[in-house]
Amino acid sequence: MRRFLLPLRLLALLCAFATLTACRSPQLNESISVTVEADGITREVSVPSGSTVSQVMQIAGIASATLDRSEPPFYTVISAGDQIKLTRIIENFEPQQITIPFEQQVVRNETLPEGEKRIVQSGVNGTQEITYRVILENGIETSRGIVKTVTLQEALPEIVMVGAQASFTPLTIPGTLVYLAGGNAWLMDGSTANRKLLVSTGDLDGRIFTLSPDGEYLIFTKKSKKPIDQEINTLWAVRTQSKSPSPFWLQASNVVHFAAWVPGTNSIAYSTVEPRAAAPGWQANNDLYRVSVTGGGPRKMLEANSGGVYGWWGMTFSFSADGKLAYARPDGIGLVDQDGGYLKPLLDIKPFNTHADWAWLPALTWGADGKTLYFINHASAPAPITAEESPNFDLAATSLENEFTITIAQGTGMFTYPASSPIRQSGVERFFQIAYLQAIFAEQSETSRYRLMVMDRDGSNIRALFPPLDTSGIEPQTPAWSPEPLNGQTGDFVSVIYQGNLWLIDSGSGQAYQVTGDSLITKIDWK
Repeated sequence: MRRFLLPLRLLALLCAFATLTACRSPQLNESISVTVEADGITREVSVPSGSTVSQVMQIAGIASATLDRSEPPFYTVISAGDQIKLTRIIENFEPQQITIPFEQQVVRNETLPEGEKRIVQSGVNGTQEITYRVILENGIETSRGIVKTVTLQEALPEIVMVGAQASFTPLTIPGTLVYLAGGNAWLMDGSTANRKLLVSTGDLDGRIFTLSPDGEYLIFTKKSKKPIDQEINTLWAVRTQSKSPSPFWLQASNVVHFAAWVPGTNSIAYSTVEPRAAAPGWQANNDLYRVSVTGGGPRKMLEANSGGVYGWWGMTFSFSADGKLAYARPDGIGLVDQDGGYLKPLLDIKPFNTHADWAWLPALTWGADGKTLYFINHASAPAPITAEESPNFDLAATSLENEFTITIAQGTGMFTYPASSPIRQSGVERFFQIAYLQAIFAEQSETSRYRLMVMDRDGSNIRALFPPLDTSGIEPQTPAWSPEPLNGQTGDFVSVIYQGNLWLIDSGSGQAYQVTGDSLITKIDWK
């Protein structure tokens, strides 16, 4: 019997411990006292044991809002003697209008004496509405941040013209010469001393800046006021001979690569892109539209298409004097059937791999007779350099009469930009010349500067015109020929931009004349 004694005693002890524990368990209806601080009042509240902070607030008759904060948090189970602090939080949204001060743009003008100032456009302040999110804790502001900004009225810059008269000898010039300086369009007519401000808004972006064949209209693009990923620019026109030039919108936007006058008409052809946030900032449509300056909406000439290799960059076009239309894209050149609205390839070109977010387009232009296309061809290189990475670029010509293509100048560089002079006549012979750029470092033509060259239409009689060999070259650009010859010159004038200034060069003698000295010019055209 002794062997059962120990288990019985152990069982009795366990029963006694269980009874004692049960007697000491907290009761749900046991009350505890806590302190609550809210709304500037501190009070003691008696609540059932096991209550949360939220339940304490209910018992104390204190309502809490969604943003209110409690210490300890609302879900915490409190103990006797705990202190609870409620912080009232209010969120307000406060709109506030502020003034956007106008900026001052200074435009140097060589028609005014040195130092003289004239206000071309008065500045107007803009208005902006800023909405603040304000946080108050127990009536005290603890946070203020901007949540929305809306421009109610754009500021209009004050444009001040400052005299920068230089001592350059005025030159007689035929036709109309326009140039882009400081975001504004200027005109020279009859003499380099006769200058007129055509567009003074200061927002021309230079992507399109082209005179009509008769010089009566200038078409140009302006930076858009919308975010650049929504709209890049807008296409405008202005009458050059108007006493009070007033630009008008051509109902076209996002024109990056091409816009030009349709010969013999009052219409403009242009190509568009779709803005993108990613580089290069657009996706080309490779389309063509036509719009008249006399009114009416645009109509489509060529449907949007892929544009071949690197078609996302885009393609460009060129009209001949008699209305034929050629195209160039990274992988070839050809003609556009304007009636049928389709492309007719002429020549494949090996596309150039830039290894960057831009693509190379082969520049092309028509000869003045409308029978020959001059273009830049991407030439091959010795192994192991791949065809797409070849640094070699040649000036070539293809005849539309016999479809024969020849290279007329080797190693000119990727940014050669040929331009044809008007047709001239010597006795019974009709002739024209081609101006183009020659890279100083042909194998690094992407970054090289260039020299202005001129040659006869068949590639003969090549000679360097400008600048002198012992000076730095010019930036890539398309030269602009004088529309008519001048008495006393051995050749026609060719105009280029050098170090931001306009220069005229006699294509026969090579004599160069500096016309401006403000170093602000970025585009030119001459008709």
